[in-house]
Amino acid sequence: MKKTILIVDDELRIRKLITDFLVREGYSTLEAGDGLLALELLAKEHIDLVILDVMMPEHDGWTVCREIRKKSNIPVIMLTAKGEEVDQLFAFEIGADEYVTKPFSPKVLTARVNALFRRIEGEKATVYNGLQINTTARQVSIDEQSLDLSPKEYDLLAYLTENSGKALSRQQILNQVWSYDYFGDLRTVDTHINRLRTKLGEKSTLVQTIRGYGYRFEVEK
Repeated sequence: MKKTILIVDDELRIRKLITDFLVREGYSTLEAGDGLLALELLAKEHIDLVILDVMMPEHDGWTVCREIRKKSNIPVIMLTAKGEEVDQLFAFEIGADEYVTKPFSPKVLTARVNALFRRIEGEKATVYNGLQINTTARQVSIDEQSLDLSPKEYDLLAYLTENSGKALSRQQILNQVWSYDYFGDLRTVDTHINRLRTKLGEKSTLVQTIRGYGYRFEVEK
């Protein structure tokens, strides 16, 4: 079954360019020229990934991304002319998985789409005491109660659990979860750790702080 990608951009030329490249890769696409239509399509269509421009009429990309994260963990790639570090950091803070700056190469964008799907689908199921992580479905639960994690919160937890018992520096975490070409502030790691701990509730103690260094996932004995 083909995966469906929603392309949200107010420029028709850009939507068609992205569509041409994605269709060649075997994807199905839907298009929206503004944020309001994008949310309508998300409510009624099965969509596997969203490519989302920031500057749009009706609802901007930030607003749409926030609305998506209230209901879904659909992967989101932000597409914008804003290249400042603070904008990239904000994109990740509200739940975006990738950030691509205009002007962009459609080949590179397509490669990022492929890589994002491979990362999601290539993972395996794992269980840690009362914390269950279904890495195929990207779902986390505690005592069979599902947790609503953002994609970055999930990726962060997955990285910590894959390296259970190891001390991981903030820079290591940033490099692996946000990628080596991301030059954001290390504080984004602390922010996501705090949000993750809040959602883990009584299991938050599994994520231990190493003062002045980073974090470690430690399974209870």
